[in-house]
Amino acid sequence: MANITYKELLDAGVHFGHLTRKWDPKMAKYIFMERNGIHILDLNKTLVKLEEATKAIKHIVKSGRKVLFVATKKQAKDIVEKEAKAVNMPFVTERWLGGMLTNFATVRRSIKKMSNIDKMQKDGTFDALSKKEKLMIQRERVKLETLLGGISDLNRLPAAIFVVDVKNEHIAVSEARKLDIPIFAMVDTNSDPTEIDFPIPSNDDASKSIALIVKIMADAVREGLEERKRDKEQEAEKEAIEKQKAIDNAPEGQEKNEEVKKG
Repeated sequence: MANITYKELLDAGVHFGHLTRKWDPKMAKYIFMERNGIHILDLNKTLVKLEEATKAIKHIVKSGRKVLFVATKKQAKDIVEKEAKAVNMPFVTERWLGGMLTNFATVRRSIKKMSNIDKMQKDGTFDALSKKEKLMIQRERVKLETLLGGISDLNRLPAAIFVVDVKNEHIAVSEARKLDIPIFAMVDTNSDPTEIDFPIPSNDDASKSIALIVKIMADAVREGLEERKRDKEQEAEKEAIEKQKAIDNAPEGQEKNEEVKKG
């Protein structure tokens, strides 16, 4: 994890929780104090949980798997879309369709339909349709893009999901739990952290707080991708060296014979 400091979290307002009357008692261990009827989160514990979350998410991405970013609330959606796109990860920022994970095969069919419409427009099939048919298909394409555009490249279930506001995205959390998909999430004082595999105690309402936490997680994903790329390059280099050694150590004339065989 990048060297995120206590002060950076403080400046972004990550410590501000909800009104005390709206709290979830299971968040008690992450709460530092109460001030003016509002719970204040313990940022030292947030730093610890961030460290755990970034290490785990980096490991997942390094193994070549995808993390689905989820945030449909107004103040979070643009932030999440931007950061997810920057690291080439799938995202859902409009509306969570029930069954997006638990009925993934059906969702994939809808994505394929979107792809088929694009193909029709490229191969000229679209031009042969009536004006009314074109309009209907275009409207369907826009609707599908809005709902599924962020996961159009997701060919299989994600290895994990990262959520902003677990109460708002309770359906996504429920589906991930049913499928044993690890959940990373910003968890505010009004939420149940025991439902989340990697809870990050934080203010999930203020845009500055959301932007900071999402960026930290996206940066961890980026580090995982870079480490994977380096490992693959080193492996390719190692294979090339081993291949050259085999050629250099081959009995005289064998290399030539091998080339003749290939020819």
